[in-house]
Amino acid sequence: MTTLLTVEEHRARVLAAVSLLPAETVPLADAAGRTLAEPVLAAHDLPGFDNSSMDGFAVRFADVEGADAASPATLRVVADLPAGTADDPALAPGEAARIMTGAAVPADADTIVPFEDTAGGLADSLDTVEVRRAPAAAGAFIRRRGGDTRAGDVVLAAGERLGPFALAAAAAAGVDTVSTARRPRVAIVSTGSELVAPGTAPARGQTPDSNATLLAALVGGADADIELVDRVGDDPAGIETILARASRADVVVFTGGVSAGAYEPVRLALSDRIAFEKVAMQPGKPQAFGALPDGRLVFGLPGNPVSVAVSFEVFVRPALLALQGRAVIDRRVARLTASETWKTPPGRRQYLPAAIDLVAGTVRPATAGGSGSHLAASLARAEAFAIVPAEVSTVSVGDALDVMLIP
Repeated sequence: MTTLLTVEEHRARVLAAVSLLPAETVPLADAAGRTLAEPVLAAHDLPGFDNSSMDGFAVRFADVEGADAASPATLRVVADLPAGTADDPALAPGEAARIMTGAAVPADADTIVPFEDTAGGLADSLDTVEVRRAPAAAGAFIRRRGGDTRAGDVVLAAGERLGPFALAAAAAAGVDTVSTARRPRVAIVSTGSELVAPGTAPARGQTPDSNATLLAALVGGADADIELVDRVGDDPAGIETILARASRADVVVFTGGVSAGAYEPVRLALSDRIAFEKVAMQPGKPQAFGALPDGRLVFGLPGNPVSVAVSFEVFVRPALLALQGRAVIDRRVARLTASETWKTPPGRRQYLPAAIDLVAGTVRPATAGGSGSHLAASLARAEAFAIVPAEVSTVSVGDALDVMLIP
């Protein structure tokens, strides 16, 4: 009887073969989706100066303390401060400066009074302003210098992904270049003489190649670059040709051709260079993986589309992120309760394409077909994968499950 590897055992073998890709310095404008190889340090304080968080008036708190509609405080307006001005007007007792949001607070002021708490404050020009409601304390509505970060502070740590928020943080901190890992280059190869291009009417015995399209999108979502996408039949010689063409790739992903059948080109061509295993999971039991002498990582995934999707998420995606030095290489997992009952395969961990309701905290099969590995069209309804332990044979309503969230 063949011993099945656990998911953790196969994953550990994959990650043990990963070596961090070299770092390169890139302009911030070109760094979206990259992984930081070095931390980003603030080039200056942020904010760089005390500034107003409101449109209003910069005042001395002592001049307005206790003011209200019944007993307003009247101040002489001596300056007008738009955002971006370098002016620092002197303010004597009883004087104020009209100030816009983001403008530097005068050194002589210690408080901002918003326009809505004054009478006549919105006039284009004015000599005096009447404060009808005083702030609760000195310092109101002032953003202090360095209140967000100080020069030299770590704004982003190595291993972080440069998404939109991280890019904005780096820009705000005065950084225009970053050191990032090179993006992995991935070759995608579908195998099988039965495959035809999408859009081609399949004849008897043929099927559209959806795996290449699926993997191309998944690879892009893992912040890797596609080196080539190709398709070969059941001739092992085609595998060697593809490997020669994919010499620049860091990772080669084959789909199909890894089982124990008579026409398995990946197994026939590569059994002396990579390991072919059976993993205790469903779908996705047949798996192949290894590193070629030149360092390229080779994955052999099952041929059915749901198996491809699950295998990518469990094994390939973590490897692609580890190549980049990503601090977090796993999808987010939520703990949800089953809203339906379903059967699971004995002795194998199930990754069930699932529909979820995060408000209700529930999960259910995305289709009536469950985790059938051939359900390519039904895969579109999946929002997540419900992870059912190998020792569970039936999921019942109300059972708590870990659920891998797929954006």
